Amino acid sequence: MTKEEFEEIVRRGIERIPEKFLKRLENVDIIVEDEPTREQLKDLKKRNILLFGLYQGVPQTKRYHYGEILPDKITIFQKPIEEAARFRQGRGSPETVENEIIEIVKNTVWHEIAHHFGMTEEQIKKAEKIRQEKKLS
Repeated sequence: MTKEEFEEIVRRGIERIPEKFLKRLENVDIIVEDEPTREQLKDLKKRNILLFGLYQGVPQTKRYHYGEILPDKITIFQKPIEEAARFRQGRGSPETVENEIIEIVKNTVWHEIAHHFGMTEEQIKKAEKIRQEKKLS
């Protein structure tokens, strides 16, 4: 998949975020990179993981006297997402792999935006579990 095709999937993933949250995004850029840098992984103290996305910035819940600061950055990593989609779909068709990529991107964008709003990993996991339960019912 080309970077442009992947960026389009990310754009559509952003559009799937409920409007009430999109309106509240403040000073944040969402970009696509091939994969995390060593520095990004080092900052996370993680190695040998498939990192799909990364939020870097000051969550809205911690912004006091906030101004004249670079935007927060959400990075979506293309290669790890594609690898995971191919692994999850095994010998699936290109269409099923693409559908899996779309699903991973949608969930990753949601996850990283939740960090922008100040949610911790534990809070996000609880919210994701509730989202999945609602989706299944």
